[in-house]
Amino acid sequence: MSTQRQARAVRLGPRSLAALVLVSAVGIAGFGWPFLTPPTSRLSAHAQDAPWLFAGLLVLLVAVVAAAISESGLGPKAVAMLGVLAAAGAALRPIGAGTAGIEPMFFLMVLSGRVLGPGFGFVLGSVTMFASALLTGGVGPWLPFQMLAMGWFAMGAGLLPGPDRLRGRAELAMLACYGLLAAFAYGTVMNMAGWPFMSALASNVAFDPHAPVAVNLARFVAYCVATSLGWDLGRAVVTVVLTLTLGPAVLRALRRATRRAAFETPVTFETAGK
Repeated sequence: MSTQRQARAVRLGPRSLAALVLVSAVGIAGFGWPFLTPPTSRLSAHAQDAPWLFAGLLVLLVAVVAAAISESGLGPKAVAMLGVLAAAGAALRPIGAGTAGIEPMFFLMVLSGRVLGPGFGFVLGSVTMFASALLTGGVGPWLPFQMLAMGWFAMGAGLLPGPDRLRGRAELAMLACYGLLAAFAYGTVMNMAGWPFMSALASNVAFDPHAPVAVNLARFVAYCVATSLGWDLGRAVVTVVLTLTLGPAVLRALRRATRRAAFETPVTFETAGK
């Protein structure tokens, strides 16, 4: 048998997994608090302040989980690949910035997460979004939410079934379907991060801290349709097309690089001859 038939993903240790679960739980609260708190709660009374609070908290937590994963699962060779892929993703994002949701970086996050695993995918998605924000000038209170959402996006690809068995057209079809759904999911959760900033007096689709959850849910759906559906559709179409056309070559390159890197083999340095 060939010893290079499989590319092994970067594994998560118990501490990394616990940190990832923690940041995800806080992230869910940060994104979904308008639907998780009753109108009479104190948090609803501070609707304009809560997103800033969660943004500051997420900065710290994303840093913690990235450090924990790096410490337990990313050696020097994996860090080098992380840097290359993050730079490539950050360079791809400005290509379609401001143009109908054309964001080619998403397909690279899907394929990288698929090959290198959920832990690597989470760190890659977060780091790539941070680096691309520096390139495009998109630094603001929304950035921690973008980093977390992109981390989830890439991590989910690493959790898809059959990483060692599924290949060919079936795998591409699965990745394309995932990219399609995740592109819409990314737009939806990012809408949840910005939606509470709107004043309820400015629009009938804005968040109203005094309204019942069902009313706010209807407002949120209307807000998504009115503001981001076209962008999400463009992102989804580009992700699917690039996955189906460039996916086979990119997957082969990533798997070849991963096999050669042998992440679980420690780096050794040879000393000069005696």
